[in-house]
Amino acid sequence: MAPASQRGGLGDHTVAMARNNIWANHRLLSACKALSQAEFAAPRTSFFPTLRATLNHILWVDTYYIDALERDPTVLKRYNDPPPDFPDAASLHTAQIASDRRLLAFCERQSETSLLEGLVLPRPNRTPPPSSVLSILEHLFQHQTHHRGQAHAMLAGTTVKPPQLDEFFLAGEQHLRRDELLALGLEPS
Repeated sequence: MAPASQRGGLGDHTVAMARNNIWANHRLLSACKALSQAEFAAPRTSFFPTLRATLNHILWVDTYYIDALERDPTVLKRYNDPPPDFPDAASLHTAQIASDRRLLAFCERQSETSLLEGLVLPRPNRTPPPSSVLSILEHLFQHQTHHRGQAHAMLAGTTVKPPQLDEFFLAGEQHLRRDELLALGLEPS
């Protein structure tokens, strides 16, 4: 892990975003655990037709990008394998948190210099220009936020109250996330 003194502003920011990512996924999937398997897979209006499909998509994309960021030579295999399809929120929660921990560990190893390095994201049938590691991380965090928002809206159409997902960064709201961070093994900020 790059020491905080070597990470600097951008490195600290990516670590904070990765911590927020774990917390938000934990909070959303914990709420979804109250749904039956049928409710989790019930048709809803959004980009993907169900909570199940939306939340499994997040995990599939995370796996691809984390593998690419870690320079896994088999990353294109993600395009040939069927995407994950966890049938319930409890099993998906376990897999998503493991993925989120991989992402956090990756971010903790970065420095200002490594975040600015170029990386080509492998794509089938084409080679795009390199993007910085930082840009790839920004894209991944945005992707997560985008689809979590959709899942949050779909959850509002169930009997389960959607959880608050925007109280991570503000100092006056630390008490609202403290117990969940401790349960995830993360030091409260």
